[in-house]
This record gives sequence, structure tokens and C-alpha cells, in this order.
Amino acid sequence: MVSHSNRKTKKRFMPNLQRITVFSDVLKQKFRFKVSAKTIRTVDFKGGLDDFLRNTKNSKLSKSALALKKRIMKKVSGDGTDDRKA
Repeated sequence: MVSHSNRKTKKRFMPNLQRITVFSDVLKQKFRFKVSAKTIRTVDFKGGLDDFLRNTKNSKLSKSALALKKRIMKKVSGDGTDDRKA
């Protein structure tokens, strides 16, 4: 089926990806991510990177974000030690 304007190719929608650098208050480090514009707004709304990662389901996070979430949760849980050197 063809539209009224006789357009034969479908429009392809791509996500609005941006490279951002965000700071983790818990780990005292900057991290670079490639995320959509909606994710940037959500991180700001949730109160920063740490709160966003803590309150987001693991199934919705990328592998790198999930690894960062584990580091943050380990630091917050009272262990206090980080497996990486600053």
C-alpha cells in the first residue's frame, strides 16, 4: 500500500544518541556513556547517575552500566573498598 503522497519508502527512525560524561558521587569518578536524549533527561530527573543506576532494573541497563551499578552498590553497602584503583 502506498500513501496519498505516493511515497514508497518508509521513514526509518533512529534514536537520538549522545556521548555524555557523568560524575559518580559515590565513586568520585567521571564516566563516559553513549545514551539517548531520553536517558539523559531521566538521569537528571532521578537525581544523578548513582540514584538512576540504583533505582533502575538490571534488565534495562547495558553491560557497562550494570558493572558500574555493581561497583556503586558494593561501595554503598558499607564495604567501603573498591576493586579498582583511582
